[in-house]
Amino acid sequence: MLRGRRLCSRRSLARLHALARRPLNYSPPPQGSVPARRAHWRVDRRRIPLAQEPAGAPVSGGAWERACRLVRDYQFAEPSIIRAIYPADHALLGRDMLLEGRFAGLRFDMGVRVTAVIDETRGRGDAETRVWGWAYGTLEGHLEQGELTYEVVKQVHTGAVEFRISGYSRCAPLANPVIRLGFALFGRWTQQRFYRASGRRLHRLLQGELDGAPPVRPETVPGSGGVIIAPTLTGKAEAAPSGNRRRGL
Repeated sequence: MLRGRRLCSRRSLARLHALARRPLNYSPPPQGSVPARRAHWRVDRRRIPLAQEPAGAPVSGGAWERACRLVRDYQFAEPSIIRAIYPADHALLGRDMLLEGRFAGLRFDMGVRVTAVIDETRGRGDAETRVWGWAYGTLEGHLEQGELTYEVVKQVHTGAVEFRISGYSRCAPLANPVIRLGFALFGRWTQQRFYRASGRRLHRLLQGELDGAPPVRPETVPGSGGVIIAPTLTGKAEAAPSGNRRRGL
Protein backbone atom coordinates (compact mmCIF):
# COMPACT_ATOMS: atom_id res chain seq x y z
CA MET A 1 0.00 0.00 0.00
CA LEU A 2 2.43 2.62 -1.23
CA ARG A 3 0.33 5.81 -1.55
CA GLY A 4 1.83 9.28 -1.23
CA ARG A 5 1.97 10.38 -4.88
CA ARG A 6 3.47 13.79 -4.16
CA LEU A 7 6.27 12.38 -2.03
CA CYS A 8 7.03 9.79 -4.72
CA SER A 9 7.14 12.33 -7.56
CA ARG A 10 10.26 13.18 -9.57
CA ARG A 11 10.25 16.62 -8.01
CA SER A 12 10.36 15.20 -4.47
CA LEU A 13 13.09 12.72 -5.43
CA ALA A 14 15.14 15.60 -6.85
CA ARG A 15 14.64 17.55 -3.63
CA LEU A 16 15.83 14.56 -1.63
CA HIS A 17 19.06 14.29 -3.62
CA ALA A 18 19.59 18.06 -3.38
CA LEU A 19 19.71 17.83 0.42
CA ALA A 20 23.33 16.68 0.19
CA ARG A 21 24.29 20.30 -0.57
CA ARG A 22 22.43 21.77 2.41
CA PRO A 23 24.03 22.47 5.80
CA LEU A 24 22.34 22.25 9.19
CA ASN A 25 20.26 25.37 9.83
CA TYR A 26 21.46 25.80 13.42
CA SER A 27 24.66 25.55 15.47
CA PRO A 28 24.58 22.43 17.67
CA PRO A 29 25.48 23.01 21.33
CA PRO A 30 28.65 21.43 22.78
CA GLN A 31 28.37 17.64 23.00
CA GLY A 32 26.50 16.54 26.09
CA SER A 33 24.98 19.95 26.80
CA VAL A 34 21.40 21.17 26.42
CA PRO A 35 20.53 24.46 24.63
CA ALA A 36 19.48 27.34 26.85
CA ARG A 37 15.73 27.88 27.11
CA ARG A 38 16.35 31.62 27.12
CA ALA A 39 17.42 31.25 23.47
CA HIS A 40 13.85 30.06 22.72
CA TRP A 41 14.78 26.38 22.55
CA ARG A 42 12.13 23.89 23.61
CA VAL A 43 13.62 20.81 25.27
CA ASP A 44 11.65 17.54 25.18
CA ARG A 45 11.99 14.10 26.75
CA ARG A 46 9.47 11.29 26.34
CA ARG A 47 9.53 7.67 27.53
CA ILE A 48 7.04 5.16 26.10
CA PRO A 49 6.87 1.60 27.54
CA LEU A 50 6.90 -0.98 24.75
CA ALA A 51 7.26 -4.56 25.96
CA GLN A 52 8.84 -6.95 28.45
CA GLU A 53 11.74 -9.33 27.85
CA PRO A 54 13.57 -11.64 30.23
CA ALA A 55 16.23 -9.83 32.24
CA GLY A 56 19.72 -9.79 30.78
CA ALA A 57 21.05 -9.08 27.31
CA PRO A 58 18.50 -8.45 24.52
CA VAL A 59 16.84 -11.63 23.29
CA SER A 60 17.60 -12.64 19.70
CA GLY A 61 14.51 -11.80 17.67
CA GLY A 62 12.87 -10.32 20.74
CA ALA A 63 11.12 -7.05 21.49
CA TRP A 64 14.27 -4.92 21.74
CA GLU A 65 15.70 -6.12 18.42
CA ARG A 66 12.36 -5.77 16.63
CA ALA A 67 11.81 -2.28 18.01
CA CYS A 68 15.32 -1.28 16.88
CA ARG A 69 14.49 -2.39 13.33
CA LEU A 70 11.22 -0.43 13.30
CA VAL A 71 12.97 2.69 14.58
CA ARG A 72 15.87 2.31 12.13
CA ASP A 73 13.45 2.13 9.21
CA TYR A 74 11.38 5.12 10.44
CA GLN A 75 8.31 2.91 10.73
CA PHE A 76 7.31 4.44 14.06
CA ALA A 77 6.46 7.86 12.60
CA GLU A 78 2.77 8.77 12.55
CA PRO A 79 1.92 8.94 8.82
CA SER A 80 -1.00 11.35 9.23
CA ILE A 81 1.56 13.92 10.41
CA ILE A 82 4.82 12.99 8.68
CA ARG A 83 6.10 10.65 6.00
CA ALA A 84 9.62 10.57 4.59
CA ILE A 85 11.75 9.39 1.71
CA TYR A 86 15.41 8.41 2.04
CA PRO A 87 18.03 6.46 0.04
CA ALA A 88 18.01 2.77 0.91
CA ASP A 89 21.66 2.24 0.02
CA HIS A 90 23.10 4.94 2.31
CA ALA A 91 24.54 4.19 5.73
CA LEU A 92 22.32 5.33 8.57
CA LEU A 93 24.89 7.82 9.82
CA GLY A 94 24.79 10.77 7.44
CA ARG A 95 21.54 9.66 5.80
CA ASP A 96 19.53 12.55 4.32
CA MET A 97 15.76 12.34 4.68
CA LEU A 98 13.08 14.46 3.06
CA LEU A 99 10.17 14.72 5.47
CA GLU A 100 6.73 15.67 4.21
CA GLY A 101 4.93 17.52 7.01
CA ARG A 102 1.16 17.58 6.76
CA PHE A 103 -0.82 20.56 8.01
CA ALA A 104 -4.55 21.16 7.39
CA GLY A 105 -4.42 19.64 3.92
CA LEU A 106 -1.13 21.39 3.05
CA ARG A 107 2.25 19.71 2.57
CA PHE A 108 5.65 21.04 3.60
CA ASP A 109 9.02 19.56 2.59
CA MET A 110 11.58 19.53 5.40
CA GLY A 111 15.09 18.15 5.10
CA VAL A 112 16.96 16.43 7.93
CA ARG A 113 20.25 14.55 8.25
CA VAL A 114 21.16 11.71 10.61
CA THR A 115 23.92 13.16 12.77
CA ALA A 116 24.49 10.35 15.28
CA VAL A 117 23.95 6.61 15.73
CA ILE A 118 23.81 5.28 19.29
CA ASP A 119 24.77 1.68 20.07
CA GLU A 120 25.95 1.29 23.63
CA THR A 121 25.49 0.00 27.15
CA ARG A 122 24.93 2.59 29.84
CA GLY A 123 25.15 2.38 33.60
CA ARG A 124 26.07 -0.52 35.86
CA GLY A 125 24.35 -2.98 38.12
CA ASP A 126 20.62 -2.47 38.51
CA ALA A 127 20.85 0.72 36.39
CA GLU A 128 22.43 -0.95 33.34
CA THR A 129 20.64 -0.36 30.03
CA ARG A 130 21.20 -1.51 26.46
CA VAL A 131 20.55 1.37 24.06
CA TRP A 132 20.28 1.68 20.30
CA GLY A 133 19.03 4.65 18.31
CA TRP A 134 19.81 7.61 16.12
CA ALA A 135 19.46 11.38 15.94
CA TYR A 136 18.80 13.83 13.13
CA GLY A 137 19.36 17.54 12.73
CA THR A 138 17.32 19.96 10.64
CA LEU A 139 18.73 21.30 7.38
CA GLU A 140 18.58 24.68 5.71
CA GLY A 141 15.02 25.30 4.52
CA HIS A 142 13.36 23.35 7.35
CA LEU A 143 10.55 25.15 9.18
CA GLU A 144 12.23 24.37 12.48
CA GLN A 145 15.73 24.24 13.90
CA GLY A 146 17.02 21.53 16.19
CA GLU A 147 17.69 17.87 16.77
CA LEU A 148 15.62 14.82 17.70
CA THR A 149 16.95 11.57 19.12
CA TYR A 150 15.08 8.26 19.00
CA GLU A 151 16.29 5.42 21.24
CA VAL A 152 15.17 1.88 22.05
CA VAL A 153 16.22 1.09 25.62
CA LYS A 154 16.22 -2.20 27.53
CA GLN A 155 16.55 -2.20 31.30
CA VAL A 156 18.93 -5.13 31.72
CA HIS A 157 17.96 -5.79 35.34
CA THR A 158 14.18 -5.89 34.74
CA GLY A 159 13.86 -6.70 31.03
CA ALA A 160 11.59 -3.70 30.37
CA VAL A 161 11.87 -2.26 26.84
CA GLU A 162 10.92 1.34 26.11
CA PHE A 163 11.08 3.98 23.40
CA ARG A 164 12.66 7.32 24.23
CA ILE A 165 12.28 10.55 22.28
CA SER A 166 14.43 13.51 23.25
CA GLY A 167 15.56 16.69 21.60
CA TYR A 168 15.48 20.42 21.32
CA SER A 169 13.82 22.63 18.74
CA ARG A 170 12.65 26.13 17.91
CA CYS A 171 11.00 27.87 14.99
CA ALA A 172 13.31 28.72 12.09
CA PRO A 173 13.14 32.25 10.65
CA LEU A 174 10.04 32.21 8.43
CA ALA A 175 9.50 34.88 5.80
CA ASN A 176 5.89 33.90 5.05
CA PRO A 177 3.66 35.60 7.67
CA VAL A 178 0.85 33.07 7.23
CA ILE A 179 3.15 30.11 7.85
CA ARG A 180 4.76 31.96 10.75
CA LEU A 181 1.34 32.55 12.36
CA GLY A 182 0.28 28.95 11.75
CA PHE A 183 3.43 27.67 13.37
CA ALA A 184 2.93 29.94 16.39
CA LEU A 185 -0.64 28.68 16.84
CA PHE A 186 -0.27 24.98 16.06
CA GLY A 187 3.43 24.09 15.90
CA ARG A 188 3.99 23.10 19.52
CA TRP A 189 0.65 21.30 19.81
CA THR A 190 1.42 19.33 16.66
CA GLN A 191 4.91 18.46 17.87
CA GLN A 192 3.52 17.00 21.08
CA ARG A 193 0.86 15.15 19.12
CA PHE A 194 3.56 13.65 16.90
CA TYR A 195 5.45 12.33 19.92
CA ARG A 196 2.35 10.72 21.42
CA ALA A 197 1.05 9.25 18.18
CA SER A 198 4.43 7.88 17.14
CA GLY A 199 4.89 6.19 20.51
CA ARG A 200 1.47 4.56 20.18
CA ARG A 201 2.24 3.44 16.62
CA LEU A 202 5.55 1.83 17.58
CA HIS A 203 3.89 0.04 20.49
CA ARG A 204 1.10 -1.23 18.21
CA LEU A 205 3.44 -2.43 15.46
CA LEU A 206 5.77 -4.14 17.93
CA GLN A 207 2.98 -5.89 19.81
CA GLY A 208 1.51 -7.03 16.51
CA GLU A 209 4.80 -8.64 15.51
CA LEU A 210 5.22 -10.27 18.92
CA ASP A 211 1.71 -11.71 18.52
CA GLY A 212 2.61 -13.22 15.14
CA ALA A 213 1.82 -10.48 12.59
CA PRO A 214 4.20 -10.23 9.61
CA PRO A 215 7.03 -7.74 10.18
CA VAL A 216 6.46 -4.30 8.67
CA ARG A 217 8.98 -3.88 5.86
CA PRO A 218 10.20 -0.75 4.02
CA GLU A 219 8.63 0.11 0.66
CA THR A 220 10.66 1.28 -2.31
CA VAL A 221 9.43 4.06 -4.57
CA PRO A 222 9.08 2.55 -8.08
CA GLY A 223 11.65 3.81 -10.56
CA SER A 224 13.55 5.72 -7.88
CA GLY A 225 16.78 3.74 -7.92
CA GLY A 226 16.24 2.50 -4.39
CA VAL A 227 14.52 5.26 -2.43
CA ILE A 228 12.44 4.20 0.57
CA ILE A 229 9.13 5.80 1.55
CA ALA A 230 8.31 5.47 5.23
CA PRO A 231 6.44 4.70 7.29
CA THR A 232 4.75 1.87 5.45
CA LEU A 233 0.98 2.30 5.54
CA THR A 234 -0.58 -0.66 7.31
CA GLY A 235 -4.31 -0.06 6.87
CA LYS A 236 -7.02 1.92 5.11
CA ALA A 237 -7.32 4.40 7.97
CA GLU A 238 -3.69 5.43 7.51
CA ALA A 239 -4.07 5.85 3.76
CA ALA A 240 -7.31 7.84 3.88
CA PRO A 241 -7.05 11.63 3.49
CA SER A 242 -7.91 13.67 6.56
CA GLY A 243 -8.72 17.34 7.06
CA ASN A 244 -7.28 17.24 10.57
CA ARG A 245 -3.65 16.56 9.74
CA ARG A 246 -0.98 18.74 11.23
CA ARG A 247 2.74 19.27 10.90
CA GLY A 248 5.51 18.16 13.25
CA LEU A 249 9.30 18.25 13.36
